[in-house]
Amino acid sequence: MNCRTLLLAATAACASPLQAAEVQVAVAANFAAPLAQIAEGFSAATGHRLKVVVGATGKFHQQIAAGAPFEVLIAADDETPARLVKEGLAVTGSNFTYAIGKLALWSAQPGYVDGQGAVLAAGKFSHLAVANPKLAPYGRAALEVLKARGLAEPLAPRLVTAETIAQAYQFVATGNAELGFVALSQLLVPGKPAGGSYWLVPPALYGEIRQNAVLLKAGATNPAASALLAWLKTEPAKAVIQVYGYGHAAAAK
Repeated sequence: MNCRTLLLAATAACASPLQAAEVQVAVAANFAAPLAQIAEGFSAATGHRLKVVVGATGKFHQQIAAGAPFEVLIAADDETPARLVKEGLAVTGSNFTYAIGKLALWSAQPGYVDGQGAVLAAGKFSHLAVANPKLAPYGRAALEVLKARGLAEPLAPRLVTAETIAQAYQFVATGNAELGFVALSQLLVPGKPAGGSYWLVPPALYGEIRQNAVLLKAGATNPAASALLAWLKTEPAKAVIQVYGYGHAAAAK
């Protein structure tokens, strides 16, 4: 099946007979770049438009609970969407896994990070960037890695906490931190190699980052919101997700 056939099939599955609409989307920072690419195909096929806000999953929960008008949440975990359903803020049965996240230890300096992550134990750095573990699943995963390596306490004074994984990336990219834990997807942007050096952290060192999307109650009657969630399950969307280094959504339950 060629790309044109895939696009036509996805269009048939997601196009709405109603007038094209806009959908308010809250997306976890690690998935901002993939969503931007996915949105192009989605809009071309359906006519629907996305209005996107990028941030930390935990903070989005706070905002949605406070009445923020988001219609779709594309989270960095599976706990927050499930919690929103339980709290009556999201539509029952709409929650699903769209990607499995992967964690990486990255430095903007070539050759700085070795293939086993031994640079952490060597301690020849002043700052290690991590996303806020209270708000960002990738931040929680980073702390799990440090605990697994017995480095949580020794390296605690060197941690630089960012609000989101995007800010953690910026700390490293600008040299404010010699290295940091980021999402692998941030290093695999098509046509924009991150450079430097990185260690793909073995999944055994942290809990699975199962990233879920959910239809929020504010979007329950918006055809564009339902269409976007349906589009995330199509082959064109899955192809983009795979290019950015995520685990295949087919592995999700």
